[in-house]
Amino acid sequence: MPFVPASTLKDYIGKDLGHSEWITIDQQRINQFAECTEDHQFIHVDPEKAKQTPFGGTIAHGFLSLSLIPKLSEGLLVLPENARMVVNYGLDSVRFIQPVPVNSRVRLQVSVLDVTEKNPGQWLIKSRCTLEIEGQAKPAYIAESLSLSFV
Repeated sequence: MPFVPASTLKDYIGKDLGHSEWITIDQQRINQFAECTEDHQFIHVDPEKAKQTPFGGTIAHGFLSLSLIPKLSEGLLVLPENARMVVNYGLDSVRFIQPVPVNSRVRLQVSVLDVTEKNPGQWLIKSRCTLEIEGQAKPAYIAESLSLSFV
């Protein structure tokens, strides 16, 4: 993660911070997420039944793809130097645009939308996070993610 002087954080508003590395969303990852969340809907975990749907196979849970934001945004988010910790502060909006088919490769594109000093030494950074699917024109989702940094 790029650490910058807190006084320059607002300079990043409107800036594209780049893309993460590609990762593959395989059936094992989907099944593990289903186990953790107890969401065993057939479209995610039953390849044979899922073949009969318009998707032609299993797809990742929307919340699985959304839960990748912290990992995929590592090294991209701009943070105040001397930050002691950064916490997930939530989401302002999420739009799931298309599903992520099993064995797809995805990556995250991040840009800064807003920076606010909530309290002295506490910086709220709103980022647009777009999950791209390799070979697809439309992303899986666009989310406005909030992170709170403590200096």
